[in-house]
Amino acid sequence: MEKQKKLSHTAYGGCKGEDYVPFVSSKTAMPETTVISLAIGVLFAIIFAAANTYLGIKVGLTIAAGIPGAILGTGLLKAVFRRNNILEANMIASMAAMGESISGGIIFTLPAIILWGMKLDLQTIVIVTCLGGLLGVFFVTPLRQFLIVEEHGKLSYPESMAAAEVLVSGSEGGDGFKTVMLGLIGGAMYKMLAGGIRLIAEEPEWVIKPMQGTIFGFNNVASLMGVGFIVGLRASVYMFAGSLLAWLGIIPLIKYVGSGLAVPLFPSTKLISEMNAWEIWSKYIRYIGAGAVATGGFISLAKSTPTIIKSFKSAMSGIGGGEAGTAERHNLDAPITWVIASAILVFVLTLVLPIASVKVGIFGAIMIIVFSFFFSVVSARMVGLIGASNNPVSGMTIATLLFATSILKACGFIGEKGMLAAIIVGGIVCVAIAVAGGTAQSLKTTYVIGGTPKNVQIGMYLALAIASVAAGGVVLMINDVYVIGSAAAPAPQAGLMSMVVKGVMTGELPWALVTVGVIIAVFCELAKLPILPIALGLYLPIHLNASILIGGIVRVFVEKKFKKKEEQQKLQVEKGILLASGLVAGDALMGILIAAFTTLGINIAVFKDLAIAQNSFVAAGVFMLLGLWIYKYSTKVTEKAL
Repeated sequence: MEKQKKLSHTAYGGCKGEDYVPFVSSKTAMPETTVISLAIGVLFAIIFAAANTYLGIKVGLTIAAGIPGAILGTGLLKAVFRRNNILEANMIASMAAMGESISGGIIFTLPAIILWGMKLDLQTIVIVTCLGGLLGVFFVTPLRQFLIVEEHGKLSYPESMAAAEVLVSGSEGGDGFKTVMLGLIGGAMYKMLAGGIRLIAEEPEWVIKPMQGTIFGFNNVASLMGVGFIVGLRASVYMFAGSLLAWLGIIPLIKYVGSGLAVPLFPSTKLISEMNAWEIWSKYIRYIGAGAVATGGFISLAKSTPTIIKSFKSAMSGIGGGEAGTAERHNLDAPITWVIASAILVFVLTLVLPIASVKVGIFGAIMIIVFSFFFSVVSARMVGLIGASNNPVSGMTIATLLFATSILKACGFIGEKGMLAAIIVGGIVCVAIAVAGGTAQSLKTTYVIGGTPKNVQIGMYLALAIASVAAGGVVLMINDVYVIGSAAAPAPQAGLMSMVVKGVMTGELPWALVTVGVIIAVFCELAKLPILPIALGLYLPIHLNASILIGGIVRVFVEKKFKKKEEQQKLQVEKGILLASGLVAGDALMGILIAAFTTLGINIAVFKDLAIAQNSFVAAGVFMLLGLWIYKYSTKVTEKAL
């Protein structure tokens, strides 16, 4: 049988998951977990963890590492070790992705301890990361069969498919590899143009004065357009709809009603009449979004309960290893005993260990296990919809902290002790959420490529455990150099978490806003609208969702051009997905390089003060040209369908 040169159409759907034939057949003997793949994977995890931790504390965002890891892993294996092994490259990419996952889990919560004026040490960061990471990696195991195999073609896993295309193109070379590399170079150049030397604005926006001065804008980022092209119009429209409701509906309403107030409206300490749209979003809308995301998660879990039970039963049937020796490689899951043992181990350790000089107690330990499992399910499903880059980890963490802090307070954990216990619970759950999303994403790529789920999970945990030391070191270094909470290191996400915990502990939380989010989510369910994408739109800035929507629209135009030629349409869309995958990777790689320049104190934003660099219309025009280029390249026929 001739070796495949690219992913088959069925990699994206069109067949039952159990009937899908991976890129590398299980009958093909190929090393996967080797000293080389593990060593490179750990190295990349450390690099991505350090870079993303720094970037996240500075701006509150992290950069996806799975796709860059796939490209770098494939290239390094070929150039240095003369190995062309796609399974080793997948292992490297999966381990590298853990660097970004744990950095998000850490920076969203633990710096709150510093913001409260308390001491955060390296030991606390490492323990929290290792415990949360253990749950995140293995809680996905009993769900893999459903989320990845049974939902094959239904959940798109856009970044997973992009990583798979990168791995295949990198190993096979040819036109597909050239397309990915073209996208990578284009994405990197665009990132340097907008986010590096700042020749064009990276976040152009316009104030809409007739609507109470609210804002409309977009992120001038190539990767977001690439993600939009990969996920398609449907998911991006729902997310944008949520943003429209927030930015063109609720924000103007708050401004209109609140402008006459003579005193600040809690939780803000500033008069609404003096607040701009960003401030209203930060102080009010994010609580509404957090309520909607949390409710969407609960509803999603309730609806998925029969499937979850089925998945657990299926996994439980494998206890004893009766089929372990005969299972095909791509179906070899970690034993369910590992999942149970991980939960028991974390429960016991959080019960007895004084993390950050505080024990969380039995209720804290129970909440860690319950919330980690619940939101790991939601997280694994979310990355199937929109990718790990846009996974609302902080929204789910806010929901966790709302409940955890309330319960701990009722159990007698009050004051600084209660705040510390709550942030430790939230920190472990946050790491579990972020890692579960990254794990699900990598397991989807592993399924498509034909790797071994169990081996990849072991490699990912090894990577996150070691990289946690690097990430923790960066947090403490930034605090020593810049002081976390200052203008140079604002740690915006941790600031929000600290406010939530302190608000609940002191009884000063805007429950009315959270309840509004709950009601919006319930409305979406009753109206049979997808809750989580809309809740995401509420929670995230409209800038991000507008850019994703434009990418989805570009894909629609490509599909319409070939609507009468179905097979040719598939080829052209796949060509566009390859290009979009490269854009995502190039943007991420250059973003990390720019972060490195910032870390070294090298200012490369040499054009940021020019008039053209501050002109939103120029930025919009350039972004549209990027979309036109994607369309032109995707519709250029270089291969005729049979």
